[in-house]
Amino acid sequence: MLTLTTQGRIRVWTLSRPEARNAVNPALARALYDAALAFDADETVDVAILTGADGAFCAGFDLKSASTGDGADWIGGLDLPADWRDPVNDPRPGPMGPSRLMLSKPVIAAVEGPAVAGGMELALWCDLRVMAQDATFGVFCRRWGVPLIDGGTVRLPRVVGQGRANDLILTGRPVGADEASRIGLADRVTAPGAALETALALAESLTRFPQGCLRADFLSARMAPADLAAALKREWVSAGMVLAEGIAGATRFAQGAGRGGSFD
Repeated sequence: MLTLTTQGRIRVWTLSRPEARNAVNPALARALYDAALAFDADETVDVAILTGADGAFCAGFDLKSASTGDGADWIGGLDLPADWRDPVNDPRPGPMGPSRLMLSKPVIAAVEGPAVAGGMELALWCDLRVMAQDATFGVFCRRWGVPLIDGGTVRLPRVVGQGRANDLILTGRPVGADEASRIGLADRVTAPGAALETALALAESLTRFPQGCLRADFLSARMAPADLAAALKREWVSAGMVLAEGIAGATRFAQGAGRGGSFD
């Protein structure tokens, strides 16, 4: 379900649920969270790459799982305490797994196919995004009443600006590679099928630098950990929508509605 490989000083995580376009269920979320913590503690690797098997990055949280109750049970157990303010030293899992972590080392998303809903949030959690020309971002969960609860409302405005983030969050519309590159959502655009190869080359270039300096600048350029924790707690308030609207929407999806990104 989650394949881990190591190439030199690069760790590659591959989401492998091709029957569900690599949608994340509770078991995969936990595996990815554990893998992220292990990578950050492993002194033999410097950069991680997150990608998906069989031409898809990630179609978000598994709505079929949510519609049967397993996903709702998982999400219901992820409440954040009111005094939580340190995503570095007090790590907590998010619905998609690592989305509440602030790692000390960079992670690159290698995006083929759909990176939508929670899959887009995973890509935003990554620090750089390499996107194939025929890949797609989008807040597709807008159709189902499933809120962004994996840092999407926190990170997207910081990446593309508030106005563009409003557009993408409110409409849920698909975003192709050309637009993603233009607005800063994609850092590299590659030919179809070449995202992982390009991400590996980018990761290899980062491993050649003195890592202490690189990581110090990397940490300094991001939100302060306490600010990130506060923003994630603020976003988490909307998690109640999973029960209020999201389960009904997930049930409609499980029954066949909205296949292929249709908004009908």
